[in-house]
Amino acid sequence: MTVPDVRVARVYDKPRPGGGARVLVDRIWPRGLSKEAAALDEWCKDVAPSTELRHWYGHEPERFAEFAARYRAELTGPGQTAALDGLAALCGRGPVTLLTATKEIGLSHAALLVEILTDTAA
Repeated sequence: MTVPDVRVARVYDKPRPGGGARVLVDRIWPRGLSKEAAALDEWCKDVAPSTELRHWYGHEPERFAEFAARYRAELTGPGQTAALDGLAALCGRGPVTLLTATKEIGLSHAALLVEILTDTAA
């Protein structure tokens, strides 16, 4: 099995050539962005962290390891598993760019999703 071509970008960034399907993975719509400007192929809310977890984390770097563990646990719920399976299937068809409004992409759930999607395929 080949490792999928999946990457992360900010939803505010313009699409890049070869970026493939653009999938928003945030639970809430990004502030100040029109649907046309987002240029989305899909909005996958069900793989986003719960509101409670997102508020607890607050993008505080010292909480990232615990956030990652809690987020991975949330992804085992039936709705989240189905959404994650759908995302994995999309990744199997070609390049995918996961989009988030987060400024610190490396400390985001989207970065964790890339790890999960590429580990699953390996």
